[in-house]
Amino acid sequence: MIRSLATLGAVALALASGMALAQQGTPAGAPGAPARVPAARGPEMALALEAAQTAVNTCTTNGYKVAASVLDSAGLMKAFLAVDGASKGAVESSTKKAMTALALKDATSDVMAKMKTDTALAAKINADSSLFVRAGGLPIMIGSDIIGAIGVGGAPGGEKDEACAKAGLDKVKASLK
Repeated sequence: MIRSLATLGAVALALASGMALAQQGTPAGAPGAPARVPAARGPEMALALEAAQTAVNTCTTNGYKVAASVLDSAGLMKAFLAVDGASKGAVESSTKKAMTALALKDATSDVMAKMKTDTALAAKINADSSLFVRAGGLPIMIGSDIIGAIGVGGAPGGEKDEACAKAGLDKVKASLK
């Protein structure tokens, strides 16, 4: 009986070890291992936060209750700030403007202007409900590479949102890598 229990315990231990090894997967770089996706580019967290803070402070100085969103090149949120009293619309539009600037690789105000003369572009953008083409979103560039975007929402007029976003971007531009 004791021998049977010992054998049963050894078999259980062997099965558990095998299951644990199977769950570890193939080591990176080994044949059959999935390809690693390169990390997204974007401003470092401290710079993203500084850009958002500068954008929010610029608008707050002018009496606007805004929100600012900074995204990396994959569209992941790097920093987000909203002043006390910012509306839900300000919060949502700041992120949508940043996502739109990132997706279209252009300032949202420039895209608005292009839509007035380019009907094909206007149709494409109007068909995509994820895009929010209102001034206030700017791509974050290093040379010709887009590494993220900043969006501001909540000021009375997109041009004011964009001025605050530009202030945030200008504050960190020289430090971007």
